[in-house]
Amino acid sequence: MGMTGIEIFKLLPKTNCGECGVSTCLAFAMNLAAGKAELASCPYVSEEAKKILAEQSAPPIRTVVIGTGDYATKVGGELVQFRHEKTFNNPTGLGCVISTDEDDASVQGKLDRFKALQFERVGVLMRPEFIAIQDKTNDPAKYKAFVEKIMGMTDAALILVSPNPDVMEAALSVAKDRKPLIYAVTMKNGPKMAPLAKKYDCPVAIRSDGTLDTAMKITQNLMKMEIKDIVIDTGARDLKTVFTYNVQIRRAALVDKVRPLGFPTIIFANEMASTPEEETLVGATFIAKYGGIVLFSDLQPHFIYPLLLQRLNIFTDPQRPMKAEPGFYPINNPDENSPILVTCNFSLTYFIVAGEIEASRMPAWLVVKDTEGLSVMTAWAAGKFSGEDVGAWIKKCGVLDKVKHKSVVIPGYAAAISGELEEELPGYHVVVGPREASQITKFLKVFTPK
Repeated sequence: MGMTGIEIFKLLPKTNCGECGVSTCLAFAMNLAAGKAELASCPYVSEEAKKILAEQSAPPIRTVVIGTGDYATKVGGELVQFRHEKTFNNPTGLGCVISTDEDDASVQGKLDRFKALQFERVGVLMRPEFIAIQDKTNDPAKYKAFVEKIMGMTDAALILVSPNPDVMEAALSVAKDRKPLIYAVTMKNGPKMAPLAKKYDCPVAIRSDGTLDTAMKITQNLMKMEIKDIVIDTGARDLKTVFTYNVQIRRAALVDKVRPLGFPTIIFANEMASTPEEETLVGATFIAKYGGIVLFSDLQPHFIYPLLLQRLNIFTDPQRPMKAEPGFYPINNPDENSPILVTCNFSLTYFIVAGEIEASRMPAWLVVKDTEGLSVMTAWAAGKFSGEDVGAWIKKCGVLDKVKHKSVVIPGYAAAISGELEEELPGYHVVVGPREASQITKFLKVFTPK
């Protein structure tokens, strides 16, 4: 919220009704200013006040939604320049470009790879979101048919790429309900291309001539037309210049409040590099430095998967630990004779332990205890990995129903809870496992549950 509590208070009805959850309108205004309340909580605020407050509370970089359904993707909406200040909110959208001059095998291959690139990590689904459909025909009918064909093959968020307003409108006539990104409005085609965004109610990208001044002129023209969902392509294609522009755009929007630059950016990695390896480096650069969307020539798994992991890490709130889902996990097809190992749900610990068990090729059941994302030692010190709590969770999660033995292996760093855990699990043999995950393979090869 860009306004002070007193400034907000002047716009409120001053009824002190308490229906918002606090006793006075002044207290509610202070909560609004601090980001601790939502304006919708006040049932009596005027429409004029709503409009003013909505404008003031909007992120300095506009949130733009592209696509519909499961693939509806938010870009922009950022509040800070550096991740450690708070957090980055909307992850960089990733996708590939499919052109009308590609043969059927190439198109099918790209779409197959797009669909296959789905991974779950720490309860988060990681995948690319965008398919950019580039016209090379300059024929409205042919481009329209090609867009229809792609739409029938994927639910991805779409980016329609053509400088010709007639070609673009033909595609929008069939794709408008998918809320595609229109690419792109330029100084030359603006008078005909820009109205399509209003007519079809779709977000629009601008392409500048390689300068921020021209980018600002185009966005200002769009804003005068009350077109607000905008994505910026500066038109530059060398890494240093694009990097510099992205930093300048972010700083101008957040620090200097330059509204014509308060929009997410789109990066064409496929136009900035000559090999997939170089495209990957470009993608990595702009996932870290303010790219709203990054597009590649293809989505090869061995190049894109590391970028998905990078994106996950950068757009995870640094003030909140990454956590795995509590429960028990079968690894290497365990049976009733396989050992039960226990760990915490700090994601780094979980993935290391699970990885070591998997690498050992020894079947095992891995019980993950909810420690609020704390490591084993920290959780034990904080009282979140006690024998009583671990024992209660082992009984509750259902893993004991999967085995016929009575042995449980705990981390070496939690050896102190072994006695208490045996009291919580009468008749069970509590074994203190290795202190380091790297010793798990050696341990499992000689350990036999009792």
